Amino acid sequence: MAKNDFKQVQDIGFKSLIESFKKYTGASRENIIKGIGDDASVSKQNAGKLTCTSSEIFMEGVHFDLTYTPFQHLGYKVVTAAVSDILAMNAEPEQILVDIAIPNKYSVQMIEQLYQGIDAAANDYNVNVSGGDTTASHQILAISVTCIGNAEKDSVIYRDGAKKDDIICVTGELGSAIAGLRILLREKKSWQENPEQQFQPDLSSYEHVVQRQLLPKARIDFFQSLMNSDVKPHCLIDLTQGLVADLSEVLKQSGVGAEIYSPAVPISLEARNVADEMNEDVDKYAFYGGEDFEMLFTLPEPLVEKFKADFDDFIVIGKITEADKQLTVNTGEEHNYQIDL
Repeated sequence: MAKNDFKQVQDIGFKSLIESFKKYTGASRENIIKGIGDDASVSKQNAGKLTCTSSEIFMEGVHFDLTYTPFQHLGYKVVTAAVSDILAMNAEPEQILVDIAIPNKYSVQMIEQLYQGIDAAANDYNVNVSGGDTTASHQILAISVTCIGNAEKDSVIYRDGAKKDDIICVTGELGSAIAGLRILLREKKSWQENPEQQFQPDLSSYEHVVQRQLLPKARIDFFQSLMNSDVKPHCLIDLTQGLVADLSEVLKQSGVGAEIYSPAVPISLEARNVADEMNEDVDKYAFYGGEDFEMLFTLPEPLVEKFKADFDDFIVIGKITEADKQLTVNTGEEHNYQIDL
């Protein structure tokens, strides 16, 4: 390899790197309906059933910090992340496999606490922990969770189904997870600057946002409501990278544009308070924060109120437009702006 041919990952970014993976798909199989590019892969089984499979990997120092993350919370969160991907396909999660690389610096009791969190989440989401692999690691803890679910042939919902004039909806609230992380990072920094002090910060005023960061919940209730409703969204994605990044994926894959009304984006009072404390823009928490594990979906306008009768924990934030309009943010004032996709 020539010296000038060498590129670091940071030179192109993970987004471009992941795009490059899409050409490496191995052998073609007729039963694989959807491969790389959605929340989960989809394969055709007997009797018209579809199997959805997705995996998540968490690396110590990159995706979690054990300075402020209890092992039980970590176990719960990794399962939530994997289950959420299956729910985002409108499929029912059934089983998970857990792969873990463990360094010697952690005790048996700590790893048992991790698995207690995994078990608690598996019970809450009604999935079976059916296997996995365990190995040693020299320095950092690494965890990978694969979730497998199933759906009827006509039930699966993809990212690429958004249509012009669809209404854009999101469940719950956005931005609280990053608000919780901002608080935890602030307290960690304070402790590092005063290491002689015991690390027991008073987080009672921030309980909501800290819990949204450390112990998020997958929207199994949304999936159950869809199962009991005759409403089917045109597209569906879980919000893990932030509203802008995840909505951009929908727009690119669907070949459409969107206009969102930023004052309508649901943000909790607690997240707003944190942003005020940090002297930061709370809209950026919701737009770019990630790890909210809420659902974004689009519906034809006449079905919005119909679905409200079945499930009311969602809000309208915008509308699908022509592709050439890209992603427009309507601030409710004169200075609307566009975000390049």
